[in-house]
Parts: sequence; structure tokens; C-alpha cells
Amino acid sequence: MVHQYKLNGYNIVLDVFSGSVHVVDDLAYDVIELYESLPANEITARLLDKYKDRPDVTGAEIGECLADVEELKRQGRLFSEDSFKDEVIDFKEQNTEIKALCLHVAHTCNLNCEYCFASQGRYKGDRALMSSEVGKRALDFLIENSGGRVNLEVDFFGGEPLMNWEVVKKLVAYARSREKECQKNFRFTLTTNGVLLDDEVTEFANREMHNVVLSLDGRREVHDRLRKNYAGEGSYDLIVPKFQKFVEKRGEREYYIRGTFTRNNLDFTNDILHMLDLGFTELSMEPVVSAPSDPYALRKEDLPELFEQYELLAKEMIKRRREGRGFNFYHYMIDLTHGPCVYKRVAGCGSGTEYLAVTPWGELFPCHQFVGDANYSMGNVFDGVTNTELRDKFRLCNVYARPECRDCWAQLYCSGGCAANSYHATGDIRGIYELGCELFRKRMECAIMIKAAEAEME
Repeated sequence: MVHQYKLNGYNIVLDVFSGSVHVVDDLAYDVIELYESLPANEITARLLDKYKDRPDVTGAEIGECLADVEELKRQGRLFSEDSFKDEVIDFKEQNTEIKALCLHVAHTCNLNCEYCFASQGRYKGDRALMSSEVGKRALDFLIENSGGRVNLEVDFFGGEPLMNWEVVKKLVAYARSREKECQKNFRFTLTTNGVLLDDEVTEFANREMHNVVLSLDGRREVHDRLRKNYAGEGSYDLIVPKFQKFVEKRGEREYYIRGTFTRNNLDFTNDILHMLDLGFTELSMEPVVSAPSDPYALRKEDLPELFEQYELLAKEMIKRRREGRGFNFYHYMIDLTHGPCVYKRVAGCGSGTEYLAVTPWGELFPCHQFVGDANYSMGNVFDGVTNTELRDKFRLCNVYARPECRDCWAQLYCSGGCAANSYHATGDIRGIYELGCELFRKRMECAIMIKAAEAEME
């Protein structure tokens, strides 16, 4: 399968199953487009007619181009066959080791964000804080079920995890105390709205947290429209100075400013530019996933404007990198040289198998977006995964389990998409969230184009 598109002056050809990307001239682009549907003599005749006003395009030139395409096909870099589909059966039998936990240390929040998927941190249940005893047992559970994995990941999540800060510190200390004896290496991530961010949190996070995710939706009027406290006041003026101070002290350590865009700010590139003006360079902006009836929900008719925004953002990234003031956008960070392993290409994030979420009382769910849904309870950290039937469903939740993905050129980049988004959109973890697919494909086109531009800068 081959995907061809033109963007920002580049003619790009992606060979889906090999992952090879080719940036070509107009003639080669046309030859590749016709290669599998017409014999060589008809391709030559058609292109001689198309380029009749260009004396440099001759029959010999087209013949050389055809020969180049044939050689790339022979090398497996164009029109390659799908070598992954026959390996899926191996994934069905794979012994799953757990590598990551999302610890919900606080099912409560000091903000009242209107679009919160977690129902203002309560996950449709009671407010609760994780005890250090439950948290320690969760870490032991991770160690016990991690097999030969050395690097283990733990996300401190909520609600707002800083509302249970003392427990966060105790759990980090406990994990560090077990690293040497268990021959494990813990990497921690903290996600926070910033309301309680202070010097102590900053110092601790900069010492212990591998990554920190800071929630900011962009411009003041955009952020404050949906991210308010319980008094109905926006949080922008409170958190932005704290984020700026935190990032300054963070230095070269990883962080992300993570925003959510909705129908209220389809021009989300302006929010990203605002974040850059505030001094932030590691950015993520996610499309809201919500009920179609919500006033801020994205709609199919919004796609043309959203596509334009992604292209504007990509062009701005190229411009700034050429000027020596580059920044990173999470969805445009791809590795075309090595890429993900075969398992990750096919099976995705590992929710429900390698990655689990833990509630304040120790209940296990496939990921944070399933927490609170009794149908997706998988067990607990004391007894382990008891709902093995559900685990097996997630184990089979791969790109080949979705018939709609078979003809999609982006299938090995999204790995079939987010199971939670599929579930919330269709009621089935193997369903298709069509709007999300459209946005993902556009992001991938932009990301690949950026790589083409970067190659020119080298």
C-alpha cells in the first residue's frame, strides 16, 4: 500500500508497510501514482501528453523513472507487502507483563472543568484519596507482574494529584527503596493543573519526576472558559506564573504543556503560539473527546478548519526551526528512521494488558479513561487481574481486529487508535472513532512533511 500527498511544496510518497518515505519530483510522483494500474507504455504515453510543454520530460526520462520505481519495489521500499498480519496470532498467545501503572492518587480536584472526562476528578463516584498503603501495594503489584522488564513507569494522576502530595512523596520514596533489590528502574510522571504548584513541589518534581505534564489550554479567554474553580473563576492568572517559574527551574528535563481544544477554539494554533509567547517549548494540544450533544464537541464539519490549523502549525514549526527557535509538538514527534517495534505498530499503547490504572482503593481498570465503568473493572492490586476475559479482549485489540483499518494508510502509526475513544464513540473498544481517525491522518501527514523539511536543513 502506498499513500501519496502534496503539502507545503513537497511531493510525499509513503510506503505503508515498509515505512519508507520518499520526497520526489512531479514526474516521479505521477509515475508512482500510475505504476500499479497501467502498463509502462501507457504510463509513458499519458505522461508525455501531460508534460508536452516541458521539453526536459522525454520518453527516456520517464523510462529511467520507471526503472527507479521498479528497483525501489525490488528493495521492498515501494509497494511492499504487509508482513505484519501473519504475526498477529503470536500476539494472541503472548504472556503479558505489566510495565506501567496510572496511580489515581486523588479522585478529587480543586478545579471544575466543564469538559472533564473524569467528572471533575470523581470519575462518577465519591471523592477519595489513595492511602500510602494502597499505593505501596500497587507498586509491589507492578514489580511482581513486570517479569523481566527493568524500566517501570508510574503516572501520578487524578483528579488533581497534588491534593494528595504527601502520599505521592511517600510512594516515590518507597519505589526508590525497592529499585536495587528488585533490579528495577522507576520513571515517574506527574500530571497537574498547577493550582497547588509551589517551590517544594517544583524541587521534588525536578529531582524525581521523569516527566511533568502541565495543563493549560492556551489564551486566557480560551483557558478560563472551561477551566474554572468551584467559584466559577478562571484559573489562567493563577497557574501561568507558576508554570513559567516551574519550567525555568526544570531546565533540560522533560515536561509538556498540555492543552485541549474544543469547538470554542477551532483556531487552536493561536493557542499554541500563545504558549510559545509565554516561554514554553514542549507542547501538546489534544482534541476534546465528548458526547456529540455537548456544545463544545467537535463535529465533522469542523474538519476543514482543523486540517488548516494543523498545516499552519507544521509550517510555523519549520519556520522557527530554520530561525533557530524551534519547539516540539507532541503529535509531530515521529521517528521515521527506526519507528516503533512490530508489536507496538500492531497492538498500540498496551492498555488493559501492559498498562493499567489504579483507583484510590486499589481497583484495576484498563486505563484512566475506563475508571468508574463497572463493566471494565479488571480486579485489584491485592488479588491481581481477575477479569482475565476482559484482559484477553484488550490483548486482541489490535489494528487487524478492526476491518475498517485494513485499507487505511496510517494503520501502523495509530495501531488501530485509542480503545477508550473507540468505546466512548461506538460502545466497542474495537470500534472506529471516525473524527479522531481523520485528525490523526492529517497530523501524520504534517509530521512526515516536517521530517522532509528537516532533511533539507541538515
